[in-house]
Amino acid sequence: MKGRSRETGLFLVIAGATFWGVGGTVSQKLFQQYGIDVNWLVTVRLLSAGILLLAVQFLLKDRSQVLGVWKNRRVAAQLVIFGLLGMLGVQYTYMASIHHGNAAVATLLQYLAPVMIIIYLVLRRQTVFTRQDFVTVSLALTGSLFLLTNGSVSQLSVPAPAIVWGILSGVALAFYTLYAVPLLKQFDSLVVVGWAMVIGGLSLSFFHPPWKMDFASLTIEAYLYLVFVIVFGTMLAFWFYIESLQNLTPTETSLLSSLEPMAAVLTTVIWLKEPFGSFQWIGTACIFSMILLLALNKKKPAKSSDPIENGEPLKVS
Repeated sequence: MKGRSRETGLFLVIAGATFWGVGGTVSQKLFQQYGIDVNWLVTVRLLSAGILLLAVQFLLKDRSQVLGVWKNRRVAAQLVIFGLLGMLGVQYTYMASIHHGNAAVATLLQYLAPVMIIIYLVLRRQTVFTRQDFVTVSLALTGSLFLLTNGSVSQLSVPAPAIVWGILSGVALAFYTLYAVPLLKQFDSLVVVGWAMVIGGLSLSFFHPPWKMDFASLTIEAYLYLVFVIVFGTMLAFWFYIESLQNLTPTETSLLSSLEPMAAVLTTVIWLKEPFGSFQWIGTACIFSMILLLALNKKKPAKSSDPIENGEPLKVS
């Protein structure tokens, strides 16, 4: 692995993870300061980023896959299910959690997905519950308790709707991760994720058309934030993550991608000035520890179900 190529890979994965994390905080800014409707933002974000990713595939990679994914009925059905329950599920629940709470908590709750996957695989007897799994689950539960209560079990420090949507986001991400595996084995991830975004965006368009928006009321600053969320926080973040896998090992990439929640927490606290109690910081540290533990000590279940191990990304926030 050449030094220059490795440096490029490090830059791409760090930039991609940072874009993902900051994108959530910028979305919070759009919700709180500019009154952007969460349904409209999810629709526009999915449609725009999906089209851009498919354009990258068509122009720079194997263009035959862009339409080739629809030639097999079974694969096409899987892609539609993935787009509706996986991609739309992840994007909507994540944004709803941000809307009702903040980007830091929403991102950290979404990162409970690996724990949900561990529990699911153990229940399906596709893997055994190890000492590492016990530590991972313990860190996740302890971290979540401190994050959501700030040490006082009698009072939540985060609005209940934000917690519910955040947990649902973790569930949706767990489904997204597991269900994507067979599709990612057959087609490039840009094709799978690009079409999934378009499918999710189109389905939501029937209820929240992207053109139904008072565009004249938005300031130039709001438009710049919107472009950042779509281009940097979604399209470039995912593309950079994919490209980093060409120059780094999957473990290195997944480890560095943990910068996403760090970026979300820091920008939420420093830029948006959201209050974070001492026990919430302890909870955040526990969840970070869980993420690092998973990244450093990956194990394969009896039936492979981890797209990161196969050189594919887990998520798009």
